[in-house]
Amino acid sequence: MQDARIHPSSIALADGRPPEFRRVVSFHPRGGRLNDVQRRAFDAHADRWYREAAQFDRPLDEADQVELFGRPAPLVLEIGSGMGESTAAMAAVRPDVNLLAVEVYKPGVAQTMHHLARAGVDTVRIIRGDGVAVLTDLIRPDSLFEVWLFFPDPWPKTRHLKRRLVTPDFTELVASRLAPGGTFRLATDWAPYAAQMLAACSATDELRNAASGWAPRPTFRPRTRFERRGLAEGREIFDLEFVRR
Repeated sequence: MQDARIHPSSIALADGRPPEFRRVVSFHPRGGRLNDVQRRAFDAHADRWYREAAQFDRPLDEADQVELFGRPAPLVLEIGSGMGESTAAMAAVRPDVNLLAVEVYKPGVAQTMHHLARAGVDTVRIIRGDGVAVLTDLIRPDSLFEVWLFFPDPWPKTRHLKRRLVTPDFTELVASRLAPGGTFRLATDWAPYAAQMLAACSATDELRNAASGWAPRPTFRPRTRFERRGLAEGREIFDLEFVRR
């Protein structure tokens, strides 16, 4: 069903990069061809589950969310859902929320659909776009129940530090989009980035740390492949949980 709020551009996975991918961003603006499994999943489910960020011309209100998800429920935003295996698993054990997953990598979008279909989950909608742009342009202030940012690219090289997503400006943006009492959950296996995350969140007046320091891993979050890789390489996993005041 085409909506007046959506630009009339096709929702097919175009080869071209969206305009916002050409600025300095926190991700690799990769393209990538879909394999057969991904193409079948996209063809079967894109009409219901998939949107491009550029298709929307204003922030989503409650009526928009009901139309998008087919039901009213607290809205959770996951930034960087990757290949979607964890996204599907988390949505399966959190059926009480509507999960809006943001991903820039085309095969990741399609693979997420594959995992959702296998898990029988219909409470997730996927937007291909830049997480900062989605937060800024599509999410209304004081509207999110939770924001998830699990294992973002740590950009470990000094010359790439400017690409790290979690900065004071970003945490202030997240805080502005969370409803009072809403939760910002983060995780990384890169200690210097964990320290940066903790400092940025702690410096945001509207956020308070729900733990005395590092938080326990949320019970609904499975161990991701990034987490398993980090553990195998001897790295510690750092979780954070901050609540909007």
